[in-house]
Amino acid sequence: MAATRLIALHINKGKTIAQCLRDRTDYAQNPEKTEKGELVTGYECDPMTADEEFLLAKRQYFHITGRRQQNDVIAYQIRQSFKPGEITPEEANRVGYELGKRFTKGKHAFLVATHTDRAHIHNHIVFNSTSLDCKRKFRDFHNSGLALQKVSDIICMEHGLSIIEKKPYKERIKRTTYPKRHCFRDEIRQAIDRALLKKPKDFEEFLRLLEQDGYTCKRGKHTELWKEGYTEEEIRAVILVEKEHRIRSKNKQAVNQKRLNLLVDIDARLQAKGIGYQRWATVYNLKQMAQTMIFLREHGIEDIDQLREKTKQSTERFDQLNEKIKTAEKRLVEIASLKKHIINYAKTKDVYVDYRKSGYSRKFHESHREAITLHKAAKDAFNELGIKKLPKVKDLSAEYAEVLADKKAAYAQYRNARTEMQDYLKAQKNVEQFLNLNRQEEEKAQEEKRKEETQR
Repeated sequence: MAATRLIALHINKGKTIAQCLRDRTDYAQNPEKTEKGELVTGYECDPMTADEEFLLAKRQYFHITGRRQQNDVIAYQIRQSFKPGEITPEEANRVGYELGKRFTKGKHAFLVATHTDRAHIHNHIVFNSTSLDCKRKFRDFHNSGLALQKVSDIICMEHGLSIIEKKPYKERIKRTTYPKRHCFRDEIRQAIDRALLKKPKDFEEFLRLLEQDGYTCKRGKHTELWKEGYTEEEIRAVILVEKEHRIRSKNKQAVNQKRLNLLVDIDARLQAKGIGYQRWATVYNLKQMAQTMIFLREHGIEDIDQLREKTKQSTERFDQLNEKIKTAEKRLVEIASLKKHIINYAKTKDVYVDYRKSGYSRKFHESHREAITLHKAAKDAFNELGIKKLPKVKDLSAEYAEVLADKKAAYAQYRNARTEMQDYLKAQKNVEQFLNLNRQEEEKAQEEKRKEETQR
């Protein structure tokens, strides 16, 4: 018996598509829930790099179609839950794989993660909304949940599993009371607060206090217990009295830091505005100039030439990182394409050998058109790249993971460099505009002085 649910995954506010995909796939592949990753399989994607492969397909979709939609669905998740004790984790994973392939008709890449942390074994099937050919997207149609349930029931019956029998409406039990929602994350956060109030000497003592409170502390990839103020690094800093721990409310929003903004050209805009606008713009420019001076003081800049040199250096660094990321993305596309051609070549090799033995028979070609076409396309790709000896897929996967890691590391530097460059550019423009205004005022004062002397 398997209950299913189809969930559309959208972009979370304040996050990029890449971050959202990574969060969803990381949760599904949590090693603590999937027997250390043994219950994770993928279709037309490597589970370790599924988020990047999904993102790459979306970029190719944009290049091919030129379409980019707001509030778009980035992926879909199928939850498939089984009756306790009726199925093994391994069989559940196979059933989930078959469900994902049948429901998507093999046109979308997906990963299947079987969780065993609950009394009932359940699957998390995450499939890309963009198709494998990167030309179309999956659209959630009317009664798609019912269609999914029917496909799941058919597969369950094929595997000798029970299905949920629908009862007449009059015999159904209506829910009248709803249980209060219970959030374990809040409990963990409160437990950390209690442990830190006891002033532990070191991090190990802090963990012992948590264990005394009934928690099991495991080290690994998933060490962050709360988004802000509750990471391992921040907790260590509190224990070493390097920073003060503040108990954070769940709904408390982070305060945005003030960023530099450009000065307003009052004279250019005053023609269409009133005197009130002039007063506001004057105060605004004074505040922004003060913010600019603080920025210059913090970065040890004493003159305009030094500021221009810093701006030039930050721009060059940003351009270098941007080029590095573009090169990495290009290589990732090449590796993914090459892997696909190598796999297709290996799958269709025997068919093509038989095709040659048949004397390139037209009848044989018509009956094996798809396989022969894929084989020829793979050979053409190898010839175009000048490859004489085919690399191993394992080596390509290792290179893909290495390039991907380098790109992710470069992205963090890229964001910091972009922010730094923007601040330097704004500061330079503000200072130049301020100096230009002063020069204009001095010239205006000298002109008025000359007129007065002439009148005398």
